[in-house]
Amino acid sequence: MTTISDASARLLRIRGLVQGVGYRNALQAEATRLGLAGWVRNRSDGSVEALAAGPAPALDQLVAWARRGPPAARVAEVSWEAVEPPTDTGFRREATL
Repeated sequence: MTTISDASARLLRIRGLVQGVGYRNALQAEATRLGLAGWVRNRSDGSVEALAAGPAPALDQLVAWARRGPPAARVAEVSWEAVEPPTDTGFRREATL
């Protein structure tokens, strides 16, 4: 099991046709399947933002998934930056920012 001390975290920004296509729910399900902690939310500029924390291999898998997204999505760009891991567990949806 991963603890906060051996976890990495990434803040992802996904752009393209990613709102209104089930992207947040699908990303939440994938992050949960990978055992990651964090959150996902829509942004008012039409992008999706997610903070994910856990082992680096699982984060790499989530970034690879984010580049595809669910079937109805059309992902144009995925960018990310390393950030401090959150202290809470589980993966949740947040309100639009």
